[in-house]
Amino acid sequence: MDAFIDSLVQLMIDWGYLGLFVSAVLAGSVIPFSSELVMIALVKVELNPAMCVLSATLGNTIGGMTCYYMGHLGNVVWIEKYFKVKKEKIDKMQQFLQGKGALMGFFAFLPFVGSAVAIALGFMRSNVWLTTLSMLTGKLVRYAVMLLALREAMSVLS
Repeated sequence: MDAFIDSLVQLMIDWGYLGLFVSAVLAGSVIPFSSELVMIALVKVELNPAMCVLSATLGNTIGGMTCYYMGHLGNVVWIEKYFKVKKEKIDKMQQFLQGKGALMGFFAFLPFVGSAVAIALGFMRSNVWLTTLSMLTGKLVRYAVMLLALREAMSVLS
């Protein structure tokens, strides 16, 4: 399985911006995939960092919105089976999000709980445009900070 994942990561790197976009869609959903690894590799081979952040942000937002729409459909059986998110986690997240609204989509980038945030917002029928915008903003900040940290680390190592 590790060889398959390594090959898939290499394929995404070979595809450049499109590969980064696809890897970010996968990572933004509940499929465990490292778009960060692809982005780091592409920046190291001198692809435009701003385009990398844009590709990753758009892809990851689309992936996150698949979680939102699964929640919007409200089929708990599908969510538990395909997204591996338990109903209890969604219920907890809904209680936490109650009264906070669609702007909480900003936190959909967080590991482990990001998918649950997006699914819960879908269950709650939060405003799709505000959810998308707040999710996009959070993911943009995440990738931009990651890129800045990478640049800092590379300058320290040089």
